[in-house]
Amino acid sequence: MSTQLPRLFDGLVDDAAVFPPGSASVPDAVAAHRRHRAAWYADLVGPLLLPASAVTTGALTGLVEPGEDLVIGLIGDTGLDRLPATLSSTGLTGCTVRQVEVPVAKRGEDPQPGLTRLGPLVAERTDLDFYAEVPLTFGLLAALDTIAATRAGGGRLAAKFRTGGLAAELFPTPVELAAVICACRDRKLPFKLTAGLHNALRHTDPETGFAHHGFVNVLAATAAALDGAEVADMAELLAATDPLRVVDPIRARRDGERPLWVGFGSCSVVDPLTDLIRLGLVNGGFET
Repeated sequence: MSTQLPRLFDGLVDDAAVFPPGSASVPDAVAAHRRHRAAWYADLVGPLLLPASAVTTGALTGLVEPGEDLVIGLIGDTGLDRLPATLSSTGLTGCTVRQVEVPVAKRGEDPQPGLTRLGPLVAERTDLDFYAEVPLTFGLLAALDTIAATRAGGGRLAAKFRTGGLAAELFPTPVELAAVICACRDRKLPFKLTAGLHNALRHTDPETGFAHHGFVNVLAATAAALDGAEVADMAELLAATDPLRVVDPIRARRDGERPLWVGFGSCSVVDPLTDLIRLGLVNGGFET
């Protein structure tokens, strides 16, 4: 059986093993990431995501060999003000920092001051991709305008949105998510998503009762947006639980680049891959 990964899924899943609900230790996460990078599905896997605080306190010391080139993404839990110092102290032998993801505001706060503070660092560090996490609340559209303007000026800045968490209000409705995808499309603005995207298809968690977005639903909705669909049609795709509704449009696009949506972090790489195989979007299997 062929195990070639379709181009559409290249780098779709960042390895967020150390974050909840997986919460792996850093040594275990690094060892597992090596196995993912050596596997037939390696192209599916993005950087290993680590809290900036863990890296600056030496969590990777002794885990990475010189010349290994472990590609990591930093989640800016040290805050915007400490981010420049954090980045200057992460020169680890055998590691390459590819991206930085940082919240620029809490829910209900204006994102503009945070974006203003982030701007000089984006201008200075032209070797990194930055993702500004913007709450899906007050000031969202103005924040997207600012991010798009920074990007148009040459800054490697894109948007990031939260699609889940420990409370119901952290899960945007299909209409809300469709609207923000449209807003990014209209601004030609790449975006990332985080939290809640544990499976390919939309589903309700039996323990919490929270309705989780499916990452294949998001792929289908984003592709539809670029074909000119508006919010209502995209919301239908995001809300769909019938695999045929979203799988067929994706199957036809498997050999092309993934449009607009950069991807998402998952505490499990295997779970999304398993769903893609079960849906017939990826051919492959695991060694036992």
